[in-house]
Amino acid sequence: MNISILLLTIILFCICIFLILKLCLIKHSIKEIEKSFTYILKADTNNIITISSSDKDIKSLTININDNLTDLRKQMLQYKSGNQELKKIITNISHDLRTPLTAIKGYIDLIQQENLSNKQKQYLKIVEKKSNELTELTKQLFNFSKTIDLHIEMNKEKCCINEILEETIANYYMILKEKKIDPQIEICKEKVYRNLDKQMIIRIFENILSNISKYSDGDVKIILDHNGKVIFSNKALSLDVVTVEKLFDRYYTVENAKKSTGIGLTIAKELVERNGGKITAKYMNKRLIIEIYFL
Repeated sequence: MNISILLLTIILFCICIFLILKLCLIKHSIKEIEKSFTYILKADTNNIITISSSDKDIKSLTININDNLTDLRKQMLQYKSGNQELKKIITNISHDLRTPLTAIKGYIDLIQQENLSNKQKQYLKIVEKKSNELTELTKQLFNFSKTIDLHIEMNKEKCCINEILEETIANYYMILKEKKIDPQIEICKEKVYRNLDKQMIIRIFENILSNISKYSDGDVKIILDHNGKVIFSNKALSLDVVTVEKLFDRYYTVENAKKSTGIGLTIAKELVERNGGKITAKYMNKRLIIEIYFL
């Protein structure tokens, strides 16, 4: 009886040792996979995951991960290629539009020198206004093509959001005044610093202010609180909740009888997210409220 118990104990002990060794080998293989996977993702190389284990299941797992990595690389290449092609098309369209627009403006200037009736002057003024709007949209389209490249070089530095916002508002103040917009500005006295690309932040604020100057119905408020949240709000009678939810979509355009929003907000969203921030838009009490928060 004692011999049987002893044998059983020895067998169980051997099984435990085997399982412990097996577990150690599996842990070692998992660490190998994790290390290789992390390196491959960071280095963006065509290497595959290799392991020293001869375990059938671990090998199968490795093969499956490598197959998925290969598929992921193909998708990334297709994505980058598609982005570059789209960028090229948009750039070409922008350049192609500039030539006829320049000619149109030239002829408008010539016609304005003629002896026109009041009705003709009125029609010509409409044509000039629409050509200016098309010129601005062409400019935005060209700028938008620059944001498509996700690997654009960034130059992050310690920035004071207060100073950037004040500077941008000052540059746009006369434009707002011409549109009879007198913004209420509330910028906290406490300096708010973040690690950001300054030129991108200026462009974000410019795009939003440009949008306000064109499409706002007045009553503009600009706020920066001590937490780094920037709030732009303005009366927008032509919008609604559903429309505002789509404002940041790449190819969405808001149109009505008099106005059509451009792609400035889409560009702003791209640049905010590249700087690790968040941007939202909501519609409350006939007001468009855009909030930006830099982490």
